[in-house]
Amino acid sequence: MLILAIESSCDETSCAVVEDGRNVLSNITATQLDEHSLYGGVVPELASRLHCECISSVCESALSAAGVGKKDIDAIAVTFAPGLVGALLVGVNFAKGFALGANKPLIPVHHIKGHIASNYIAHKSLSPPYLAMVVSGGHTQIMKVDDYTRFTTIGRTIDDAAGEAFDKAARAMGLAYPGGIHIEKAALNGDSKKYKLPFPKTANKYDFSFSGLKTATLNLIHNAKQKKVELDIPSLAASFQHTVCEILSEKFVNAAREHGYKTLALSGGVAANSLLREKIAAHGLEFYYPPLSLCGDNAAMIGCQGYYEYLNGTVGDMTLNAVANQQL
Repeated sequence: MLILAIESSCDETSCAVVEDGRNVLSNITATQLDEHSLYGGVVPELASRLHCECISSVCESALSAAGVGKKDIDAIAVTFAPGLVGALLVGVNFAKGFALGANKPLIPVHHIKGHIASNYIAHKSLSPPYLAMVVSGGHTQIMKVDDYTRFTTIGRTIDDAAGEAFDKAARAMGLAYPGGIHIEKAALNGDSKKYKLPFPKTANKYDFSFSGLKTATLNLIHNAKQKKVELDIPSLAASFQHTVCEILSEKFVNAAREHGYKTLALSGGVAANSLLREKIAAHGLEFYYPPLSLCGDNAAMIGCQGYYEYLNGTVGDMTLNAVANQQL
């Protein structure tokens, strides 16, 4: 089964052709990084306009790279939630038009499910049940993956996502956007024990809270500026990264042990962080994570999840709409 997949939930316009869920024939992504870097973060209206400008050509490139034509496609999968609603609408409406014109099934895919599915592409042996953690700029949550389409959330952020905290802390440190990769690079030359940062507690021990940690970091930077004290930015970056990764890995591994899971799967943009991977892997559980090319938003993961949604009977129609916030 060949699925044309479309992802436009934030600032990446991506189209892919995926065969039988796990074989990626093409995965073409147009990034908006340069445009949004000028503002230190994603500008929603700008993102929507840029999606409109390139989605058609990205789709054509994906079909060409896969060596298939529109008539060869069996179904169209598209991210419909959650995300920036204007950005989502571009992908959803393009997918609806394609499906209607080609008389093909339309498969709505939840963005978080897509991130989890990225591991199926990289690891053919992985199958449910297992415990998953998605960590990105907009999401941080732990889920039981009971089946390919059935998930149970046991922990989520109650305020900022980990990726958002990285971005805002990096900006305050004078580092470039996106923050995660630049904090990781700066941390290579720093001492992670130099600055003591808080380890926020939550009522649900599997939930996350990064707002206080972010605020403590910003206050440290502002106080140093007011007192004209020079900060060791590499060490602050290392301390911040260490704290975030310690929080994520500790809660993820503890949840796995307390719920009887021996297999873990990490995904999302922050899954690219090497320290986070190392901290989770150190606990000796069976541990999967996608390659760097599949950590960020991409259409291949949507095509993979779309395949399993289709097998489960999940098919949309022309009333499908974009949803900015929708929990699993």
